[in-house]
Amino acid sequence: MGRKLPTFAPAKAAAGRKRKGATLAIISACKRRAPASAQVIGGWVSLPTDIVGLITCRLLAGDGDVVDYITFRAVCSGWRACTPTPRDPTLRDPRLRPRGWVALCDGDAVRPDDAGEIVFFHTCTGRRLRVLLPELRGHRIVGFTDGLVILMDKRTTEIRVLHPFTRVVVNLPPLAPLYHEVVRQKSSLLDMNAAVCSSASSATSIAVVVWFLYTNVVLGADPNSDWEVLHRGLYVWSTLPFQGRLYATSLCSREILQLYPPPRKEPLENAVVVGYVPYFADRGYCDFLLVESGGRMLLVIRHPAPGTNESDWFRLYEVDVNRHHCKLISVNSLGDCTLFLSGHRCLSVSARDLPTLSSNSMYFSLPHDPIVVHSLQTGLSEQLAESCKIHDRKDRIRPSVRPFTIVDHLMTYCHPREWSKGLMFHEYQHIPESFKELIKHIRAQDKQLKIPRVALHSR
Repeated sequence: MGRKLPTFAPAKAAAGRKRKGATLAIISACKRRAPASAQVIGGWVSLPTDIVGLITCRLLAGDGDVVDYITFRAVCSGWRACTPTPRDPTLRDPRLRPRGWVALCDGDAVRPDDAGEIVFFHTCTGRRLRVLLPELRGHRIVGFTDGLVILMDKRTTEIRVLHPFTRVVVNLPPLAPLYHEVVRQKSSLLDMNAAVCSSASSATSIAVVVWFLYTNVVLGADPNSDWEVLHRGLYVWSTLPFQGRLYATSLCSREILQLYPPPRKEPLENAVVVGYVPYFADRGYCDFLLVESGGRMLLVIRHPAPGTNESDWFRLYEVDVNRHHCKLISVNSLGDCTLFLSGHRCLSVSARDLPTLSSNSMYFSLPHDPIVVHSLQTGLSEQLAESCKIHDRKDRIRPSVRPFTIVDHLMTYCHPREWSKGLMFHEYQHIPESFKELIKHIRAQDKQLKIPRVALHSR
């Protein structure tokens, strides 16, 4: 398996004596101006506007990449004039979001918000971009949705949604007033998660939904409204933004929930439930995870119980939510797809695009194994991080093993608690007490978060 991200270096000059005559001929040929008629007829600027429009549709349709669209518009002023701007001020148009881009971790214990930059990796093309984002300074990164970055101001708790490539920002009110009323625990704010949805109250804006680990409230707001309590009594586990909505599984039950838009029918506690995990899965020891793969919502049931055969560790279902009550359809194969699973964030990528990954497989973690790959075809599992562990849960046993693999990066992306601290998950799934300097550094960073005691002015 390859261990290095794609990099590009200039080709070395061929060995041997240079041929001066050929070089001069090339230079002189480059200096010759083409006839004006050839420049007009053959130049890209003269491309008909209908052809430009067709290319634009291809770039933004399906699995298109908005970064390619931005690059396309940068070719000339004529192309920019006849194509719409990618700077959607509402961030609602899904075609203009950086879909397919995931954020990588440098593994240097520096928070991306402190560094003011994020390395983005496109899972279809392998393209990597380091993006300078001064907007990150003074904020905590609390979530990603379709490549959009969700930020919280460390001093005011104001929420912002940032498009990392167009630099468009949508501001939402501060969380502090409602947070003091319904949550009250700073530790919950440190483990806060957030997702972007299509606003239920406006067809031209987005909404942000936030929830807190081991806290049973879910909050929501859009740019034109204050924060409100969407749900009480729900301990959210695995969440999935899907088709502008937000779905989740429960930490304490077999229910599949629709968190946003909030249901408007009565009784409310029944309306939020859209389906149930099959009866054979016991919530006491099973993980119920949601992931989008190939435009479908998948439910992954993981139950590594003692005495269970490896081939029975996983069950997969497609969740059809386009009906009054969702239907579960059994799935036996992922084809070329590969799943990265976590209770915080799940990801599906194509092994055809990233051939170092195992197709029809799932990568996940166990308490003593940070990266395990399970093949649906063979039913067998393999530990991948055994030779890269930097500690034995007590003391350091080796330095960091570099370069990191694609698997290392994607697994870390699915574990935001480690990613947000600039730590690779397979190295710091557990932080031993002997790592005193690192623990002190993390605590100092957490103390930067200030929750205002007085209600801030509403806009």
